[in-house]
Amino acid sequence: MTVPQTAMFQTTRRRLALWYTTVTAVVLLLFASGVYLYVRTTLVERVDDTLNHVVEIVQRSLVIEPRVAAGEQVLMARGEVAPPLQVNVEASFRDNAPTTEDDHIDLEWFGPTGELLWSTLSEPLNLPVKVNPLGKTVPINDDHVVRQVTERVVVGNQILGYLRVSHPWFEVTKPSRQLLQDLSLGISLMIAAVASIGWLLSGIAIAPVRESYQQLKQFTADASHELRNPIAIIQTNAQVALADPEPDAAAQHQQLQVIERLTRRLGRLVDDLLFLARQDGGLLPLQPEPVDLSLLLTDVIEEQAAIADYQQIRLFCQACETALVALAGDRSPLPATPLPNYTVKGDADQLTRLFTNVISNSLQYTPPEGQIEILLDEGKLQNQPAIQITIKDNGVGIPEAALPHIFDRFYRADPSRQRSDSAGSGLGLAIAKVIVENHGGDIQLWSQPQQGTEVRIRLPLHLEASKARQQTAA
Repeated sequence: MTVPQTAMFQTTRRRLALWYTTVTAVVLLLFASGVYLYVRTTLVERVDDTLNHVVEIVQRSLVIEPRVAAGEQVLMARGEVAPPLQVNVEASFRDNAPTTEDDHIDLEWFGPTGELLWSTLSEPLNLPVKVNPLGKTVPINDDHVVRQVTERVVVGNQILGYLRVSHPWFEVTKPSRQLLQDLSLGISLMIAAVASIGWLLSGIAIAPVRESYQQLKQFTADASHELRNPIAIIQTNAQVALADPEPDAAAQHQQLQVIERLTRRLGRLVDDLLFLARQDGGLLPLQPEPVDLSLLLTDVIEEQAAIADYQQIRLFCQACETALVALAGDRSPLPATPLPNYTVKGDADQLTRLFTNVISNSLQYTPPEGQIEILLDEGKLQNQPAIQITIKDNGVGIPEAALPHIFDRFYRADPSRQRSDSAGSGLGLAIAKVIVENHGGDIQLWSQPQQGTEVRIRLPLHLEASKARQQTAA
């Protein structure tokens, strides 16, 4: 992979990791903000509840008594004037000793006109009296902030005074500050962890993309090479034929043969490429129907027989010949011998292409006087009944290092062995594997140099056909 491509994937990986981290950080910040606001609001509400509770207790404990001034006794005795009331400060607030406790709640009592009459504070706050029953945060100095509730004490229509209760604010600020520090540390660690995990996950996520890109790049390069070669030769032959003012009939015929042969090769290549493209795009629907593999292989062998005879290679399938004999026996009045069931449910055209690719590949690498044997047998596939098709040759074989790549597209174990007139595109076994997988089967290949190659294909047995054949035999 070139440096620009590596940099491109590294940039994409960094972007993915950054997106993972950013999204997670935003979610964590929103969560932490919600937790902080909830805890702080709860603390403030608890302080306000404490203040209101203290106000209630103090109000109930106030000692209220009539206040009689000089000259008012006569009027009160006549019933002309209602006795005024006052709060007995000394009886109501007995203990005003100073305290050094940080969580001490301070009380202040003000007269009806706002003058301070009693306080638990060592020094007066010098704050104006304002009724505030809901609580208010008041800074006393740089180091001291309190939460206050001021309540007016009224009896009838007479204001007896004002009660102010102060609670230290640090019971809110101290846990809030600690919570903020803990959340900040936790979020920082989480973001660092997510960044590391995001980098790891982005690498895992981009690995298939990089592999697919590399495969696509290789596929494109191989396809371009396969197409460019025949096209260049066709163009050269056509130019030579057109440039000769007095063409020789024999030479022109030879050039036209080359053009025709390369055109057929290009047609096969384009057909293979279209098949794989449709398969990758999900545009190759399977048309399943019961297919007797013994009869289908018979047709494929007949099609390849001319090539096998020309190369002096023995190509045979005992099960196929037995099936033909049994089929002829079905047409005679004599009873036929029941045969094993070699029926699968699949697309006949694709299965024909499968076995044509595998057999033609064997023919290509089997020397003269060699042989290719096709065996049909019953087997198991994922603990289910299956048909096992084995295609064995005694050809040149495949090196062990090439076996893991033998089903890759455009892969050739030894390109130097290819002849220009019959060179394959390297797509035959790749297409075979695709077709086998489409039919729910598997394909395996074993080979040793100079000893031959064995291809084993397993396809699920068509159970309904098997039952019907058993009933017919019975």
